Amino acid sequence: MWVFGYGSLMWNPGFELAERRLARLMGYARTFCMRSIHHRGTPEQPGLVLALDRVENTWCDGIAMKVKPGQEDEVLAYLRERELVSSAYLERRVPIILGGGGEVEALAYVVDPDHVQYCGGLDLEEQARIIAHASGGMGPNDEYLLNTVAHLDEIGVHDPDLRWLAHRVRMYFD
Repeated sequence: MWVFGYGSLMWNPGFELAERRLARLMGYARTFCMRSIHHRGTPEQPGLVLALDRVENTWCDGIAMKVKPGQEDEVLAYLRERELVSSAYLERRVPIILGGGGEVEALAYVVDPDHVQYCGGLDLEEQARIIAHASGGMGPNDEYLLNTVAHLDEIGVHDPDLRWLAHRVRMYFD
């Protein structure tokens, strides 16, 4: 069983990995298009979290994580509890291209564009304002952004929008 990580799963998977590789998912973009009312915000002051939003002619680079054999059921239950807390994500099996070659089917959590928490199309300045001021059960929203950007840098993935957001959000605290 493979899992595709593009946000916090990259730096905090929550399960042991048998293998970890760079990977690319075609047809989806990594964007702050989901309001977070549990992990990085509250119902009164929602934060934003990353989601895979369906966008033709694009891709998302992330991490393919192979689950240790024999732990598939346990990991699937864990991921469903973590990722499907508000039903804003949809669980999908998607083809991903592995760094170094090859293609596998992976579990991915993509945003439901019909869900009330979906907020695709927010401009970057509005995203920065929300991220700078929100906090939830898993901590401050800016921590989520900065950890994701740092990890993308570590693995050599350049995401200009996330870099801009990290710079802008830091300015709120200077």
